[in-house]
Parts: sequence; C-alpha cells; structure tokens
Amino acid sequence: MLETAERGLVSARLSRFPRGRLFGLLAEGAKYSAIDLAVGTPAAPETSPELIEAACRALRGGTNQYGLPHGDPRLRQAIATRTGADPDTGITVAAGATEALAVAMLTLVDAGDEVILFDPCYENFLSAVAMVGAVPRYVPLAAPHWRADPADLAAAFGPRTRAIVINSPGNPTGHMMSREELLQIAELCERWNVAVIADEVYADFVFDGKSHLSAAALPELAERTVVISSFSKSHAVSGWRLGYLKAPARLTSALREVHVAVSGMAATPLQQAVAVAAAEPGFWAPRDDLAVQRDLALAGLRAMGAHCRAPEGGCYVMADITPLTSEDCEEFAFRTAREAGVLLTPGKYFFSGTGATGDHLVRLAFNRSVSTMEEAHQRLAAYVP
Repeated sequence: MLETAERGLVSARLSRFPRGRLFGLLAEGAKYSAIDLAVGTPAAPETSPELIEAACRALRGGTNQYGLPHGDPRLRQAIATRTGADPDTGITVAAGATEALAVAMLTLVDAGDEVILFDPCYENFLSAVAMVGAVPRYVPLAAPHWRADPADLAAAFGPRTRAIVINSPGNPTGHMMSREELLQIAELCERWNVAVIADEVYADFVFDGKSHLSAAALPELAERTVVISSFSKSHAVSGWRLGYLKAPARLTSALREVHVAVSGMAATPLQQAVAVAAAEPGFWAPRDDLAVQRDLALAGLRAMGAHCRAPEGGCYVMADITPLTSEDCEEFAFRTAREAGVLLTPGKYFFSGTGATGDHLVRLAFNRSVSTMEEAHQRLAAYVP
C-alpha cells in the first residue's frame, strides 16, 4: 500500500493494477513489420456489411441520443431469446464486456472481500478485483489441460470469499470447463455462499465437436451466476463496445443501478443496429468459426518446435517454448518479432507471480484471416531459433 505522501493524488488501489507490458512488444513488432498475433483484436470473422449498414441507418435516422439505460428493448429480447433469459429482468446491455465485468464486481464484492481467480487468467480480472479493493485468491491451472486440482480449488474458498471468476472458453488457455468442474464450483459456492462471475465472451468459438456449457445453465449455479458476454469477438465489432450481463432477477436490478452509475448506457445507435441485424437468420452463427485458423496456428508452432495442445475453444493457443530455447518468454517474443516476423505474447503476462510464472510459455491469437494465418504459419515453420 502506498503512503499518502508517496502516491500524491493517485489512489493507492492503482498499485494493485497489473502493469500493461504489451505496448513495448507491439512497438517492437511494428519496427519489423511483424504479423501481430499477440493481441486478440479480431480480424476474423469479418465484420458483417449488413451490421455496418444497419449502424449507418441508425445514425442517419436520428438515433443519436440517450436510450433506455439497461438496453434497447429489441436487443434485450434478441439476447434473451438466445440465452433463455427474461429480457426485462435478466438482461442488461453494457458498454462492452469490460464494463460488464466492472459492474458485476462492483455489485457483488466489497473492499476486503476475497475473489477467486484461476492462474493464468486475463489480466483485466486482476484490475477489476483491485478496483473494488478486494483480495485475489489464485487457483493454479496445470498444463497441458489447464484444469485446476480439486483440492487447490476447495482450499481457495473460505469465510471471506465473495465471488469466483470463471472464463470458459478461457483466455489465454483455450480450456472449456466441463460439467464436472462446474459442479464442483457449484458445491463450493453453495457451501460458502459465493457468487459466480462467468466470462463467456468466447462461447461462439468451440472446436472438435464440443459444445459450450454456460455456468448459468446448471440449476445448481443459475441463481448465483452473472454471465458476461459481448459482440466484440463473435461479430468483430470490438470498437463498438457492446456487451451484456445475464443474471437472475434478484441481481439484475442491482447490476443496473451500478451500470447507470458507471457508464449510463451503451451506444444507442449501435444497439439498434445489432437489434435489427439480430432479427435476420444466421446472425448468431459466427461468419467464421476459426477452425482453419486454429489448425494453422498449431501447425506453425509445432513446426517451429514448440509444444502445444489444441485449444477446446476461444481464439488463443498457449505454447511451451522449452524445446526451443532456455531464454525467458519475453526475450523469446522480442526475438521472434525481429527474426521471424511474428509477434507473440509472453505467457508470463497472464500469471499472478504467486506460483507458476509462465516464463516458458507464449500465447498466440488466431482470430485473423486465413491468409494471415497461412503467412504466419510459413514464417514460424521456417524459423530456426
């Protein structure tokens, strides 16, 4: 904790935020015209022209002012029909999944409470915990399957536990939680009266005949789960900042109060555009399921000599570079950008540092065009570290 004199005008909680370390790597990649497979900004599937036209029509048609704070009624109805929720008491449209995460955390967790996170995880989870002044409790995930040991998970729960954050399919691991894993979480949450924040942003990208299982679909979790999702990755509109919260009615009213305080509402014309597009057949099916890109990513990494397991879902691969080098994954990522012309994310960026470090891992994002992934495959396959 920073002393007041040391921190000046800056909140002490900021010292607990993860430090963004990707910017230096991105700058390095730009110097060498490296193919950026580090960040998850979608270049596939392609943004629907119909969706763009619907947005333009909404803007030109005068839909440029405040709308209902909890979301366009037609959009909430479309989301509710898809997810099996009540549009009036179960769905809140948010300014992206990032705001939805913040709203869920602010609604469910007080300062000093403990929040369980899996390690490795998406770093915004750490920021959200720090923002509310809570204490993270980490549960390690074991490679290559990236599952938690049931004993470790049970040990993380206690009287101060207020929430657990789950992410399935996971970033950065690509692991999808099974019914067995969710049932264990359900039993522990019931025992300790803990809420579940389920980030299901990547639920539309599932491979090898598997099916995504939402935490809220389990009766044992339905009344204590807040699901976070977004159109950013599934429909390649990350700049639109459109996400949503799905929750039981007893939580939705509280979530909406916090949502209004945090952002007021999501962009009205863009909500209308998605609502119009969602009425068309096939809207919810991804225009590109990323299976070809995933396989090209795996082939390129394996040809380079890295060890990696095929992700079950999402748009990322975690690869073990131990067979290639003894250097730290950050050093390796910088060198790969310079010498191979492909930008990867150091795996240690996703670890808490309290146990495993991820120094031997890199993450590759494959939500890119097939042609981009083919070029990346060729560069990685030809690269000799």
